[in-house]
Amino acid sequence: MVKELEEKCGTPVWKLRQVAEAMVVEMHAGLASDGGSKLKMLISYVDSLPTGDEKGLYYALDLGGTNFRILRVHLGGKEKGIIKREYEEVSIPPHLMTGSSNELFDFIAMALAKFVATEGEDSHLYPGRQRELGFTFSFPVRQSSIASGTLIKWTKGFSIEDAVGEDVVSELSKAMERVGLDMRVAALVNDTIGTMAGGRYNDPDVVAAVILGTGTNAAYVEQIHAIPKWHGPLPKSGEMVINTEWGNFQSPHLPLTEYDKTLDDESLNPGEQAYEKLISGMYLGEIVRIALLRMAEESALFGDIPLKLKIPFILRTPDMSAMHHDTSPDLTVVGKKLSDVLEISDTSLRTRKVVVDLCDIVTTRAARLAAAGIFGILKKLGRDTLRDGEKQRSVIALDGGLFEHYAKFRNCVEATLRELLGPEVAESTLIVLSNDGSGIGAALLAASHSQYLGTE
Repeated sequence: MVKELEEKCGTPVWKLRQVAEAMVVEMHAGLASDGGSKLKMLISYVDSLPTGDEKGLYYALDLGGTNFRILRVHLGGKEKGIIKREYEEVSIPPHLMTGSSNELFDFIAMALAKFVATEGEDSHLYPGRQRELGFTFSFPVRQSSIASGTLIKWTKGFSIEDAVGEDVVSELSKAMERVGLDMRVAALVNDTIGTMAGGRYNDPDVVAAVILGTGTNAAYVEQIHAIPKWHGPLPKSGEMVINTEWGNFQSPHLPLTEYDKTLDDESLNPGEQAYEKLISGMYLGEIVRIALLRMAEESALFGDIPLKLKIPFILRTPDMSAMHHDTSPDLTVVGKKLSDVLEISDTSLRTRKVVVDLCDIVTTRAARLAAAGIFGILKKLGRDTLRDGEKQRSVIALDGGLFEHYAKFRNCVEATLRELLGPEVAESTLIVLSNDGSGIGAALLAASHSQYLGTE
């Protein structure tokens, strides 16, 4: 069964090239018209990314789950960079996650006002200027400008009916007004765009941002003339950041198994997010659990079928990573995890090896498919080959716990991208870990979209 799984999860280079080609085709289709592809290719309205020259005091609000973070950043331009950053994390009382829109936004605005009150003497807000905020809102939004977007639906346990269809920037702004806080929302972004901004602030050659964490997504900088569905005024930069929402990518070239089919059938969103279900941290442990359960049922891998093995999502990706990285001769960590998490004790070394093999097969497929997606974006940008023999440097800003903490996954992504690019292009293509895009990135976008630009 392990051998068969390995074959079905196979990702030879020719297959990864097909996946990348399919990604490029879908990107073109999504840019041509809304609804033209499984890839939404959303226009972010970010047409000027940070340059490093930004100065002054900026705020960010990052709302994406049961906590929100508030951030104050003091920027000192090219010489000084980020002079100071201060954070506060606030957890949202559960009753506000299902209450009314006003209650939630008033709670957030009050926390913001309290945080603003802690500004030190050294905070140097230019006199007579309004404070400016970048708002990271990680829920599905239909954006209509850099600082407006209507909520399509809540996810992650929120359900505030009267906010759906409303402009979240205007809801937040009205709440700030109600609590007497004078602050302008300069940019509404999602975490992937924030990572793009944070990456570009640190390195002008950043061309794309990728999230490989619980979920996955990618954003990149596109030429405005390559976006047929854009009907607005042409931005001065001639560029536009596109949020691909690539988690929903689907293609017959993706190597799917019966276990993936089971996972999809039992998921909250059957038929959606096919690519994400193959590569993101939320699902890798679950694929291994489903495979182990099938093996326990059909080959008595563990003798009697362990009851815990029947519980969806009980095997988390961090557990899987710990087992996968076990270097002890008798795989002690694997034995301990099987006993602690699944209550399977006294496993033989052979059984433990089977578990490690499964982790390896599932993670290798995930990492190689993620690399194929990155290669697809580079291909779309014409950065997959040497242009007239000249070296163009391409940097990908990458964020997310899966990439950061799962070493075998990270190493496999990097090695596979090198393999796809070939040694020459790989030499000038770099993946950099870009932490906290959603916080710092949003503050930087508030700076690059400030109403006071050019008035220094």
